[in-house]
Amino acid sequence: MVRVPWGRAVRPNGQWGYAMGNRPAGGAVCNLGVMTASESAAPSAASRKATVPCPACQTLNRVDLDRIAAGPRCASCREPLALDRPMALTDATFARVVADAPVPVLVDFYADWCGPCRVMAPQVEAIARRHAGRALVAKLDTDRSQGTAMRFGIRSIPALVAFREGRESGREVGVVPAARVEALLGVG
Repeated sequence: MVRVPWGRAVRPNGQWGYAMGNRPAGGAVCNLGVMTASESAAPSAASRKATVPCPACQTLNRVDLDRIAAGPRCASCREPLALDRPMALTDATFARVVADAPVPVLVDFYADWCGPCRVMAPQVEAIARRHAGRALVAKLDTDRSQGTAMRFGIRSIPALVAFREGRESGREVGVVPAARVEALLGVG
């Protein structure tokens, strides 16, 4: 048995942490599936890794988007990280998730009390299911995360904002048809 890192996570305060475990010498098990010893030593430059928050403990985790079928789990609390549904973002996690994403990110700025936001929620969830691994879909509650909403000038909700390479690439405000949301995201 060889002691190898199997999960790397960054906490909301920005510090990196490792979850360690005893694994067979031939293949280290990471939080996304089985890796060979050479993969664990030198990760592929072509891999698409995104930073996503854990829904249970809010720890930020690096997830390989090419291996989401393996069922990624949080490196801290071991809860599943479901990328086929919108992830909840906060002021503390927003910038890191959007900046580190190698794929387009669609953020739904919403509030729990907003009727039109509830109308858009099923569409946003369907887009997350359809584009899992090719895009990240997130939700940001404008009542709880007012700083981020102010920084992006969100004055009406629901507001759907698309990001590419950490920069805003487009936005739609109000209840919009699914085709316009798909076009905003730009993933085929």
